[in-house]
Amino acid sequence: MALPVEEWRLYAARRWAALEPALRERLAAASLHETLRLGCGLLRPEAEALHRLCRRARAGKEPAAARFYREEGNRLFGRRRYRAAAGLYSQAASHELPGSPEVSVCFANRSAALFHLGRFEVCLEDIARAESHGYPERLLPKVLLRKAECLLCLGRVQDAADALSVAENKIAKDGIVTSSSHQTLLKKLSQLKMKIQEKESCPEPAQEASGDIQRKSEIWEENDSISGASSSLSLNFNRERGRHLVASQDILPGQSLLKEEAFVSVLCPGESHLQASSETAWDTRVTNADLYCHRCLRQLLASVPCRGCSYAKYCSQKCAEVAWEQYHRTECPLGALLLTLGVFCHVALRTVLVAGFAEVSRLVEWSHNGDKDLHNPEARCKGLSEAPDTGAGTRGIPGCNDNGQYQSSYQAVFNLLPHAEKHSPEHKFLCMLSVVAICKQLQEAGLEAAVLRQESSEKWSKPETREETSGELSPELKTVAEAMLRHVLQLQCNAQAITVMQELGSRDGAVVNKKPVRLATAFFPVLSLLNHSCSPNISVSFSGTAATVRASQPIPSGQEIFHCYDQAIKMLLKCQMDAGNFLSPEHLLMGEMEDRLAQVYATLGKWQEAARHLEKSIEIVEMHHGSSSVEIGHELFKLAQILFNGFAVSEALSTIQRAEEILSVHCGPQSAQIQELQEMKTCLLELPRNILQRT
Repeated sequence: MALPVEEWRLYAARRWAALEPALRERLAAASLHETLRLGCGLLRPEAEALHRLCRRARAGKEPAAARFYREEGNRLFGRRRYRAAAGLYSQAASHELPGSPEVSVCFANRSAALFHLGRFEVCLEDIARAESHGYPERLLPKVLLRKAECLLCLGRVQDAADALSVAENKIAKDGIVTSSSHQTLLKKLSQLKMKIQEKESCPEPAQEASGDIQRKSEIWEENDSISGASSSLSLNFNRERGRHLVASQDILPGQSLLKEEAFVSVLCPGESHLQASSETAWDTRVTNADLYCHRCLRQLLASVPCRGCSYAKYCSQKCAEVAWEQYHRTECPLGALLLTLGVFCHVALRTVLVAGFAEVSRLVEWSHNGDKDLHNPEARCKGLSEAPDTGAGTRGIPGCNDNGQYQSSYQAVFNLLPHAEKHSPEHKFLCMLSVVAICKQLQEAGLEAAVLRQESSEKWSKPETREETSGELSPELKTVAEAMLRHVLQLQCNAQAITVMQELGSRDGAVVNKKPVRLATAFFPVLSLLNHSCSPNISVSFSGTAATVRASQPIPSGQEIFHCYDQAIKMLLKCQMDAGNFLSPEHLLMGEMEDRLAQVYATLGKWQEAARHLEKSIEIVEMHHGSSSVEIGHELFKLAQILFNGFAVSEALSTIQRAEEILSVHCGPQSAQIQELQEMKTCLLELPRNILQRT
């Protein structure tokens, strides 16, 4: 979810409609700096509503939830569904309070599931975690025997013998000889002793070093001026095309052109993290937030939970610690708020945290010199090329350092164009309210010192000496908010979706079905240099947080390098063209492809394109199901949301009216969809007359 939840968008739209016309006009024409100055005091009436929405996003530690997930894991373990059980034990561990002995039980239980899955190395890691978190002494012998068996399965015979000796001493010391559990442990101990003796008496022959043929390494010469780029590329700049990459020599298909680590990336949460109400039962559905490391995006099997929240999970203790130091110690208390306000706001916050306040402040201060040219693209580009540390480059290209190098740095991120003049005033107002809400929460939670990277928070920890008493943001946090607003607007055109191929359904079929899934949203400063085209000449693949760009066709010297807006659009348009060769235009699959295209364009914030494709889908659905069917009602509901987000007021109102008439018959007048439609209609009708006329 890139944008805030719909309820917050409705609140922001109502707030905008209620402003004095003169203030709306000033905000519509204001620079980012002036927008923050005018808007910082406008959040107060909506603060409580936002707090209510945040209560739906469950990101805190909940021992009751831990018990629920642990019991569900035990149930699935008993049914030999070990992978699912391991996931539930991970959920349980993430909800346990720091230092709680119950978390050790979660790790021990998960180690049992991992053992049955044959993941012995990871099983050993969980056993070590269970021991370090104070696993109960009376249960320890069983875990120690599992450790010995893991080591034996890995061929580490001596280590297995040592672990078995420790387990034997523990059993002899603590066991009650007459108990059945003690007898079971002794039986297992005896079996492992025999296996170790067999391994010691008949050691397996050492494997010879494999004679793998050395692959011919790919020729790669890095560009002197563009970090991570091939020397076959050059960076150009002009007023018409802005910054863009051009082939400086002939390029062959498959040739690597760019290898770049994301400046920041934020995992896209699943819907289960935003419950319909705070009373909803805990959800056992697995989302990407449970399957991938929240820092490096490596796939998870046995996650390490965050010390402060139940949401963030990591592939290792090292990843957890690095994330904590770089940004998560500040983000952690804001978990529910960030989930409510969407991934773009989260990426914006993480970007300024990773960059550091000193660099953020320097560039924000510089940007004020060019605010008067905000709505003049040519003048703005000229101003950008005169930024500090960029004028000494070979061509003065925006974002380059004083040596003329374009690096994957915060300066490069900051110089990505926010296209503020192309966003609707209503959308900019929504983004402004959202970033102000985050910065006010940072201030109220006493996290300003962490944001400013100060060793001591004493200067900022006395509310009576600060402006917090009046609810006003400190000057430093206003600077942070301005940078965040810039980044949220940049992301509309410069966000890069990190995708992975995920399997659909079970693995039992003869053919494995996979589809690309959006895993995270990221800033790639160098990758963002590529202009978009409907006929791209490159392809992008991802490994964790790293992007690799390869030529998809021959690119002659002097030709520009083009990127597709979204890989999903390219794939869907190709499917649509192929399907047109053997399906009638009215076939339901053709309608489904139009529906999918609408979803992708909506994700990009291209509301008109999304509406156009969804209207085509509705035509096909109506042919098959009729004009009053529930299927048409659901499609009209989606169209109403898109038209509402795009502020196409008259079209949205007529669509809402038709959707209400149909869905009230099929779903009842009190259904959630009807209520949401009525909220949208009320909001649109409250808009001032000049906005209604304009749209």
